[in-house]
Amino acid sequence: MRYSRLDAKDRAREHMRGIWAAALNPFRPDGSFDEAGFRRNIRHWADDLGIAGLFIGGKQGEYFSMSLDERKRNFEIAADETGSAAGTIMSASDQNFDTVLELARHAQDVGADYIVVHAPVLHFVKDPDETVFNYYKAVCDAVDIGIAMWSHPDSGYLMSPELCARIAELPNIVAIKYSVPREMYVRLSHMVGDRIHVSTASEEEWLDNIEELGWKLYLCSSPPYLLQTARDRRMHEYTQLAFQGRFDAARRVRDSLEPVRAAIRDTKPAGKPHAHGKFWQDLLGQTGGATRFPMLPLTEAEKAETRRAFEGCGLQL
Repeated sequence: MRYSRLDAKDRAREHMRGIWAAALNPFRPDGSFDEAGFRRNIRHWADDLGIAGLFIGGKQGEYFSMSLDERKRNFEIAADETGSAAGTIMSASDQNFDTVLELARHAQDVGADYIVVHAPVLHFVKDPDETVFNYYKAVCDAVDIGIAMWSHPDSGYLMSPELCARIAELPNIVAIKYSVPREMYVRLSHMVGDRIHVSTASEEEWLDNIEELGWKLYLCSSPPYLLQTARDRRMHEYTQLAFQGRFDAARRVRDSLEPVRAAIRDTKPAGKPHAHGKFWQDLLGQTGGATRFPMLPLTEAEKAETRRAFEGCGLQL
């Protein structure tokens, strides 16, 4: 560990900044994990696109279809390949609490910068606050590494801003990925100030949140490497303009990406987000690869429609 539990918040304020992307994991047609392809993607994302940090082994990475050993190997490769080129935040999320702790400790041991732990799915619970607070406190007590909360509808409930602010007082809570309506994350941002980073996965709201809420961290989804190429880094460009306070110029660059967003949005089948994102990666020259069961693949017709939209979206290859 490069910092202690009591230093986690200060470290995150200084180093956990900019655009962090959630990695899709490439699988081969036989279902095996494509380690070489994953390494190539990381090098492209960090070196060519200038992505500041990578979210490893989350829902985008299909962690739910991976064994515990595969998840650990996922962490090891990411930590090794990023080196000092980009930060890492490893997903220790799981329904089994012992697995959460095992993954959290492994991430800490292999040199990850932070971990993320999503709010657990709770059954027969109408008021989750005390349960969820004690859940995060137990994780915090077990490791020194900085921890990001994650609240999203898949848990069956949303953590209230008040609960998040209470958990934010724990010493090694450094951030939250808050997948909630905007009014909720605005309220939480005002409540916690700069104690922790508040972020959400919506790229379309990122610029507004820099300007209106003073956000410094995009945490995180796949747009940073789906909307950009080595020759066309408009998300990076508008982010830097916004950080410089040049918001009119930033908006012009952000708005110029709308044809790319529309091409992705309009061709993505509702039940196939992973397959669509990976096929888009293939079109970009990255290693997309296959999905794992139970995620569905694209049909040939869906691929053809996506390819046509890609070719007309205006990204410079």
